[in-house]
Amino acid sequence: MEQEYSIVAENISMHFNMASERLESLKEYFIKLLKRQLFFKDFVAVNDVSFKIKKGEVFGIVGTNGSGKSTTLKMISGILKPTSGKITINGNIAPLIELGAGFDGELTARENIYLNGAVLGYSKKYIDEHFDQIVDFAELRDFLDMPIKNYSSGMVARIAFAIATVITPDILIVDEILSVGDFLFQEKCEKRINELMEGGTTIVIVSHTIAQIERLCDRVMWIEKGNLKMLGETSEVCKAYKNIANS
Repeated sequence: MEQEYSIVAENISMHFNMASERLESLKEYFIKLLKRQLFFKDFVAVNDVSFKIKKGEVFGIVGTNGSGKSTTLKMISGILKPTSGKITINGNIAPLIELGAGFDGELTARENIYLNGAVLGYSKKYIDEHFDQIVDFAELRDFLDMPIKNYSSGMVARIAFAIATVITPDILIVDEILSVGDFLFQEKCEKRINELMEGGTTIVIVSHTIAQIERLCDRVMWIEKGNLKMLGETSEVCKAYKNIANS
């Protein structure tokens, strides 16, 4: 792999099998399965997409709902394996993809900091040393011993972002998490992203907030219904993408 790139995706596709009819119960599912009357249709979430992301680049992905943006991030993060094609990663990844992933709702925020840190590969000693830094960033010290199931989505986002960015990862994957919470928290996250950029972190962002993409990203990829529509400079791609709203 060319060492100047953090991520190289070569002709990646992701297919899912979807039931071709609606089944009302698990019993009906197994009956049809045993009778070999269960049929599926092939759903192509991402179709033969290729791109390269340079080290230290902030790379945005845009597209309408259901276009394959989050699926692409999951393939980059290793959560999903492409049905075909290849993704090469150079460095460690801190993924912020599904809000609350890696958390246990019955545990307190304090306990979840250690749990989620372990999922991301941090040792207990490392979390001990950076615990106050995480809590101070999240600004939730008064709620540390509350079960996280009682947190709002914005509060969960604060904790997740604080844990994922307490180190300087090689690659940070962010899926819509910056659109959760109040504007002051969003500004704080953007400031932290700028600090990571200065530290050489490669950042991949999916967001429906085009102004945010325009502020943060060096280049943007637009995918629509699983297909690569456009890839290039942020201003050019965002302008073309915004034009679909007026067409």
